[in-house]
Amino acid sequence: MRIYLQLLGSVVLWGGTWISGRLLAGSMPAFSAAFLRFAVASVFLLGWTWWHGNQLPRPPRHWGLVLLLGATGIFAYNFFFFTGLATVPAGRAALIIATAPLVITLVSPRGRRPQVLLGALLALIGAATVLAQGAPWKLLRTGLGHGDLAILGCVASWSAYSLLNTQATRTMEPLTAVTWACLAGTAMLALPALREGVIAHAQAASLIDWGNIVFLGVLATGVAFTWYVRGIQAIGAARAGVFINLVPVCAVVLAWLLLGEPIHPSLLMGGALVLAGVRLANHP
Repeated sequence: MRIYLQLLGSVVLWGGTWISGRLLAGSMPAFSAAFLRFAVASVFLLGWTWWHGNQLPRPPRHWGLVLLLGATGIFAYNFFFFTGLATVPAGRAALIIATAPLVITLVSPRGRRPQVLLGALLALIGAATVLAQGAPWKLLRTGLGHGDLAILGCVASWSAYSLLNTQATRTMEPLTAVTWACLAGTAMLALPALREGVIAHAQAASLIDWGNIVFLGVLATGVAFTWYVRGIQAIGAARAGVFINLVPVCAVVLAWLLLGEPIHPSLLMGGALVLAGVRLANHP
């Protein structure tokens, strides 16, 4: 029972990242927000791994892989994340990101199965419905906005990170892999953040801004990841992975409750198609 509660806790925390990210994106530019988030996350993860193992995580032997993890899952993803959330509603962005597991499945050996292709088609129609607010055909005329393209960049970078992470966890403990990826990504974010004036933005940040930074860095990164890894170890990756489908649902509900974002019928219809497509493609 405790494991299932921790998995649900991870889902709620990850759903909350879209609300917290939306608020923070309105206060400071993307690189500054991302750097502050992962500077806090790196410190927390180093302390967390030391607390649980009584030693700091050993430096990995595969530095090239760690640098790629940091470049995709930390640097690129969070630049797109904060850039997109500056203009895209949190619930809508979360539903678009829900297509990431489908992209991962499509590039896997299972990707050519009819079931996977049908799931991909359903999810594509659903994502287009969300993007175009119920009229996918309008995308042919109007195209995608800057924020929407950034959120699609999140899908691409997170898919790449997940595929790389599959290789990384064959040679490293999951918590070690994410800690070193965090450190590498934070180092990559440092220079562009300094160019944006991250020190001035940090000094001007309000208590709400710092609350969002700590939430994103400590709870949504360190605690949620640890709970999720424990869930995988206890009940297996397949059963734990089902909970990930609830993240965009939580994000939409929290965005409605906390940000007052309306839940349009097109959002519900498109979201249902996305989740159905992802579920179909990943069903054994």
